[in-house]
Order: sequence, then C-alpha cells, then structure tokens
Amino acid sequence: MADLLGSILSSMEKPPTVGDQESRRKAREQAARMKKMQEDDKRKKADFRKRMEKEVSEFIQDSAMQKRKYNPMGKIERSILHDVAEVAGLTSFSFGEDEESRYVMIFKKEFAPSDEELEAYRKGEEWDPRKAEARRRLREQAALDALTANQTETRAASPNSNYRDKYSHLIGTSAAKDAAHTLQANRSYGCVPVENKRDTRSIEEAMNEIRAKKRLKKDEAAATGSQHS
Repeated sequence: MADLLGSILSSMEKPPTVGDQESRRKAREQAARMKKMQEDDKRKKADFRKRMEKEVSEFIQDSAMQKRKYNPMGKIERSILHDVAEVAGLTSFSFGEDEESRYVMIFKKEFAPSDEELEAYRKGEEWDPRKAEARRRLREQAALDALTANQTETRAASPNSNYRDKYSHLIGTSAAKDAAHTLQANRSYGCVPVENKRDTRSIEEAMNEIRAKKRLKKDEAAATGSQHS
C-alpha cells in the first residue's frame, strides 16, 4: 500500500510531458475561441436589436404605414423583433411554413389584422381588402338568402298560420282558427284532418261490412235461383 501511494506521489511531482503541454495549449485556445464567439454573437444581437428599434421607431412615426413585412430571418432575430414590437406597443406575427421562409410582420394597434387577413398570410396569400370586402358581402347575402329560405319553409310547414292567412278573409277569423286547429302536420302524410286519421279503422270496418252484405245478397240470390229451378 505504501509503495502504491509513493508511486502516485512520485508521478504527480514529475514535470508535465510535451504531450500534456500541447493538450493544455489546445484547451486554452479552444476556450478563447468560444469566448470570442460568444462575445461576437452577443454584439451581433445587440446591433440587430438597435437596428430593429430604429426601424420600428421610423415605422411608428410614418402615418402612411399601417403594417410592415420583413424578410425571412432566423428564430433568434424573430424573437428580438417580436420583443422590440411588443415594447413599442405594436402587434407582430410570424408567418411561413418552414424555418427558412419564416418572416415577421408588424402592425400598428389601430390596424391590427382580422382573422381573415391572418388566415390569408398563413396560406401565403396576398391580402386584398377590396376582394375581402366583396367576399364578405357575398357571405352576408348567402346567409340572408339561407335565412329567408328557412323562414319560408317554416311558414309553409306551419298549417295554422298558412291556413289562417289564406282563408280567414273567406270564412272568418274565428272559423279559420278552429279549422286550423283540426289540422296536424305529418311528414309522411302531409297536412290532413285529424279526424281522417282517427277514422281509418272504422272506414276499413265499414268496407268489410259492405263486402259482407254483397256476399250475403249474392248467396241469397243464388239460393233463390236454385229453388225456382
């Protein structure tokens, strides 16, 4: 045990070899390069932020501009621009399907984009307010037509209002109301008097009774004929 400890202490006391010195030199150089890269990256970010702050300030002061579209940029740059826009009281969005094509658009608060406008940018389409207004009017007209058609179908399917409106001037309002109450809507049979539906079985029984009487008369006639022959 003592011999082992002595060997370790002896190796530690030896001066570093040429290989050890080279390794340490390379490590110091690598550390220096990493530090320089970090400093350069930090400086680039600071410079980019200053440039964005200047451009955003000019954008705010330009009353003719409502929005601004930037060229595609990296994730870090987009993050800085979003932060600058937020501090300045602007609205900002990123668009683009893949990382290489993603870009930022900034908007003044009073000209914040609608959901339809945002959807167009997400699809990679240009936003045209005139075309959007035309589409909006078409949608409103379509909705109005659908509502009118639905109301027309509802009135047509309502026997009370339909019957009363059509015939009250002929048979009187109270009589028309009473007549309307006797109607019942049915998808299979349409609008027919309730009494007709209730009498269906009695009519069948009456028909059977008539047939039975006919057969009875026929049998009696046949029997009478056989007696005379």
